[in-house]
Amino acid sequence: MVTAAHATTALATRADTREVAPRATAVRHLGPNWYAAVMGTAIVANAGATLPVTFAGLRTACTVVWALSFAALLVLLAARALHWTHHRDQARAHLLDPAVAPFYGCLSMALLSVGAGTLLLGQDWIGLEAALAIDTALFVAGTLTGLAAAVAVPYLMVVRHRIEPGQASPVWLLPVVAPMVSAAVGPLLVPHLPPGQYQQTLLLVCYGMFGLSLLATLVMLPLIFARLVTAGPLPTALTPTLFLVLGPLGQSTTAVNKYADVADGVLPASYGHGFTAFAVLYGVPVMGFAALWLALAAALVVRARRREGMRFAMTWWAFTFPVGTCVTGVEGLGKHTGLALFDVLAVVLYAALVAAWAVAAIHSARGLLDGRLLSAPAQAAASAPASQAPAVRRAAPSTPTASPNDGPYQVR
Repeated sequence: MVTAAHATTALATRADTREVAPRATAVRHLGPNWYAAVMGTAIVANAGATLPVTFAGLRTACTVVWALSFAALLVLLAARALHWTHHRDQARAHLLDPAVAPFYGCLSMALLSVGAGTLLLGQDWIGLEAALAIDTALFVAGTLTGLAAAVAVPYLMVVRHRIEPGQASPVWLLPVVAPMVSAAVGPLLVPHLPPGQYQQTLLLVCYGMFGLSLLATLVMLPLIFARLVTAGPLPTALTPTLFLVLGPLGQSTTAVNKYADVADGVLPASYGHGFTAFAVLYGVPVMGFAALWLALAAALVVRARRREGMRFAMTWWAFTFPVGTCVTGVEGLGKHTGLALFDVLAVVLYAALVAAWAVAAIHSARGLLDGRLLSAPAQAAASAPASQAPAVRRAAPSTPTASPNDGPYQVR
């Protein structure tokens, strides 16, 4: 039943939409989930830069992909600024929607991954000094944003969102895993700081964020697995988000290996040796669990594809960044164990990552060109062929302040 208040709000919203510039109107339904595309692109470049094997043209190709992620980040930041300026009602609705709010963690991870790529690859084109300045700025901004999201989103889940039992989703991991990305890319800056207190402080701050994110993840994972066991498979459009669980697993393994890389000479020798041992003692069993989860998630995706006709949705970007963190994780294990097994696994996972990125990128570009990815989900579903417009179920019902047409799970 539509009340007078709701009707008045709808009329006001339509009036506001007519008054703003056409470009601003086009971004009304641009949610924070779009940062996942930037993350997924950047990780292709970053993981490729540290592969245990090299061949002609690999670094150049990775640098081109980094440049693409950098450009995409700038465009998306500008578009999201328009969104917050001209569509604050929609932005507030996103924050109050338990299905959308966790995606604010993607902003932090996009900044951090592009920043890391700038130092790893961008320096080939812009020089070390400029790359270091950009990475430092993006690392600070991404870390502060990630820590804010790690507190603010769970706070909103407790005091504003109304979540029923059985609605747990892997998307909940996004805000709490953002500090783990800071923990993994921060060590890249350690060698560029003055020796002594500065290097030690940054390294141990990163280690602290590792613990923050790891323990928060350990709180969330049982809820997610229990939801799968007790309530069955996730809704079709959300099934790809099962791959998000790989993110904290691969990123934490990457982080401990990065600590081992830089600890010698920064910390006392005993601590340096301890980090090297910890990288292997922690990383091997965690990547073992990641292999188990990858098999389970892949099986559920195949099931959704075959039985429910799973079509492209923006959630397909979950196939990229989490897998990329596993690539960098096993790369580090290969370096510190000397085992060829991890090198081979890194190459195989990287090939899968590139394939997943290509599929997601092509579908996203097609959706942007035809305008469906920037339209309201209900309108997009109506414009799609009947065979390509299955019902979209969300991770949790919207709060009364959010429009039922606003959300990140648009099916194409």
